[in-house]
Formats: sequence, C-alpha cells, structure tokens
Amino acid sequence: MHDDDDDSDLFRREISGARPLKQDKIAPFRRQRRPTPLGLKVEEDEQAFADMDIETPDFLEFRRPGIQHRLFRDLRNGHIEADASLDLHGLRVEEARAALSSFLSDAARHDWRCLHIIHGKGYGSATRQPVLKQKIDQWLRQRDEVLAFCSCPRWDGGTGAAYALLGNRRRRQRR
Repeated sequence: MHDDDDDSDLFRREISGARPLKQDKIAPFRRQRRPTPLGLKVEEDEQAFADMDIETPDFLEFRRPGIQHRLFRDLRNGHIEADASLDLHGLRVEEARAALSSFLSDAARHDWRCLHIIHGKGYGSATRQPVLKQKIDQWLRQRDEVLAFCSCPRWDGGTGAAYALLGNRRRRQRR
C-alpha cells in the first residue's frame, strides 16, 4: 500500500519542471448587453391585442378545432420548418406587442406557414416570471390566422420559444 505523502512527493517531483500553457483560444468573459429594441413602426391595420385572464402553463399548447392531431404533433416535435423567426428578448410588453403584430402581418404578406417566436423564460425580468411568454400565449389565441402554437423542443428554445402554425389567408378568402 502506498502512503499518501509518498504519492504527493512523487507528484511534486514529476511536475517540478512544468510550465503553464498560454491560453490564446478562449475569449475573455464579457458581460452580455441587453438587446436594444429597434424603432418599430406600427402598422395601420394592426389588430389590437387584449389582455386575457388565463393561466399560462410551463409548456404552451393551443390548437383550433379541426387541426389534425398528426399536424399538431409534427409542429410540437419541430418537424415543420419555420419560415421566419422573431426574437422578443429584452423588449417591453408594448414593444413586443407591436413587434408581434408587425411580424404576423409580414407572415400573412409573405404566406409563411410556420413561425418561430422566441419569448424567453423570464429569468431576466424583475419578478423572474415569464411576462412575455404569458402575453404570447394570450395574443396568439386572439389572431384568427394562428391555427395552433406550442412550445418548441429543447433543441430549438424549449419553453423559452414557441412555434406558431398559420393558416393560408388566400385560401380562406376564396371560400
């Protein structure tokens, strides 16, 4: 059996000529700045969002009647590729409302089918509660073009982001 002191002495002798390696591959730690919102223009046809009294679960999940189970499962599992993404990190509620409304209008104009909306988990808010997540849950339910939405899989933002499935506006107008 070896004595602990013998092992320590042996280790010290073996590393006595060692020199520290220069670390030039790792960037120094920098504090991340909070994103500054861009000047968002409010569209004339902006649909107002009302605040609703609903409880927001950890995992968002909503679908309108008639949405096939398989389609919703594909959305939830991330099998439908998002056409565009919106990051709401660092925005205040009013700024996020305007950004989402503008984003949904752009989506309708470009005929996008699936959207990726990053709302964050709320760890940066004063109350450490997900304020924007709650608002996104409320606001997306109020838009007729939103057929379904759900939290993303872990690899695409998890409970800090949501996928929204939109209906085809042109197809609805022909009916």
